Amino acid sequence: MTDTVQAAGGPAPAGSGGDKTWFGHPRQLAILFTSEMWERFGYYGMRALLILYLVEHFVFADRVANGLYGAFTSLVYLTPLIGGLIADQYFGSKKAVKLGAILMSAGYLLLAFSGGQKADPYVTIAGTEYRVEVVRDGETSTQYVVDGTNRYKISGNEDGSISLDGASGAVPPAVAPSDYKFDAKRNDLSVMLLFISLGLIIVGNGYFKPNISTIVGSLYPEGDRRRDAGFTIFYMGINLGSIISQFLAPLIVATTGNYMWGFALAGVGMLLAWARFQFAGPALADYGNPPKGAPNRDLFIVVGSLVAVPVAWFLLNNAMTSATVAHEVAAQGIIGYIASQPLLGKVMFFVYIVAMVGIPVWAIMSLKSVERDRMIVATVLTFFSVVFWTLFEQAGSSMTLFADRNTDRNIGTYLMPAGQVQIFNPLFIVIFAPIFSVMWNWLGKRGLEPSVPLKFAIGLILVGVGFLVLVFGSQFHDSNFMVPLFWLALAYFIHSIAELCLSPVGLSMITKLSIPKLVGMMMGVWFLSSAMAQYVGGIVAQFASTETVGGEVLNNEVSLNTYLGVFQTIGVWGVGFGVVLLVLWPFLKKGMHGVN
Repeated sequence: MTDTVQAAGGPAPAGSGGDKTWFGHPRQLAILFTSEMWERFGYYGMRALLILYLVEHFVFADRVANGLYGAFTSLVYLTPLIGGLIADQYFGSKKAVKLGAILMSAGYLLLAFSGGQKADPYVTIAGTEYRVEVVRDGETSTQYVVDGTNRYKISGNEDGSISLDGASGAVPPAVAPSDYKFDAKRNDLSVMLLFISLGLIIVGNGYFKPNISTIVGSLYPEGDRRRDAGFTIFYMGINLGSIISQFLAPLIVATTGNYMWGFALAGVGMLLAWARFQFAGPALADYGNPPKGAPNRDLFIVVGSLVAVPVAWFLLNNAMTSATVAHEVAAQGIIGYIASQPLLGKVMFFVYIVAMVGIPVWAIMSLKSVERDRMIVATVLTFFSVVFWTLFEQAGSSMTLFADRNTDRNIGTYLMPAGQVQIFNPLFIVIFAPIFSVMWNWLGKRGLEPSVPLKFAIGLILVGVGFLVLVFGSQFHDSNFMVPLFWLALAYFIHSIAELCLSPVGLSMITKLSIPKLVGMMMGVWFLSSAMAQYVGGIVAQFASTETVGGEVLNNEVSLNTYLGVFQTIGVWGVGFGVVLLVLWPFLKKGMHGVN
């Protein structure tokens, strides 16, 4: 999983924890472990369903759904910067966690019970609108254009045109790409409530995610050697929650045929997280940073948080209505394409570019050699982390749609729901994280543990290799252009190994290489980079967009070739960036000046 855990917080109060421990750690860690487990249960259960919900229930075109998904996840990773700052300065971490849990619970439950009826697909051909009917038979579906009492089967062609079997007269048998457009009639209120739901989740996550990590850090006095192990246990709660929900939520949707109950399950999980934390009683009384400022400020913060929800709604709605076809970048150029992005994209690109250019320039002009070199190394590695997460986070978008449309998910008599394939990542993390921990320690004692830049390079190469392995395995597709599940699982395995090389050392690298007075700023840049990766990941997923009708692809062969073309391209780019970092590795290691 891509969750980052920040070992923040000051020393614990004297005598904290008493004689009672939990696996050798302060017993309060158990409360935080289960709270985080249930919170991640809710979030990853929702994430397993979201892209499919956008495509199948609201019948958004792939490019719109992928762009909206990228905008949503980028804001999810961006708001912890603000939520952490508010808690540190004004609100206190415990109040922030409780407020975040309530907002996220409301978001999941509103998402569950506000979707309304499924959108009605239609097609406009030469200026005339026709209803589209989708007939499903097990795993397959057939789409028809309905003209009065007649209906004509739609077939997609490799050149983007469509054929209408048996059509004649006013309905042509063949339609060029420029002469038709598929869309759907949606309930405007349901769309608005969709954005409000996502806005509540975004704002709530901004409060919950950074501040529960702060409380974990405050359990341990400065210099307590148990701190890293405590965060490792906490991280396992993240993966345990995601495993359970990514198994159950898609299964419930597949069983009931309704996304409502999958999102409701996520809401229940979030409510359990709130209850576990809310009713901890005095157990957490002495931990976390206390609230600061005037008492009346709490009400102002709560009201301000609710006001922030419409802001998130505006940004998401703007991202949807401004969605452009990703391949237009070739015609517009990079600068032109960035300029064509919605408001959120413009702001993120601008701030990120300023940070990536400004920090090294400032370091060169203002710092002494050792501090300068370390700051430059931190910036370079932050840039490469964006490349890694951009590719890795295709799991929630293009890889999930690939699983739905071009993967044979039958395991014996069990048909694995498409959203359930995301479970492979946390399963592999839980299995191999302890092994990697032992391996790094064993290598470290012998002076053989790879440096941080080398681990980053290995991670980048492996994430690219994962996509290339999936492309290779896709040649073994069946007559319906469905790829064996084994190859998708293998890609997830390689990506998980890549994550274990890069993710655990990211935040640690920032704290070690940044000069003390700028650690907070550099941590902000790191989280900004995570948000940037999510947004760019949505753009990359747009390249994999294929024509759909009623949420179903028209031509499985065209769909498969589209996904494989994108996966091959980003796989090569991932390996390429990894090789570049491998070349830079000796220079970066030297620039770290002994920091491991």
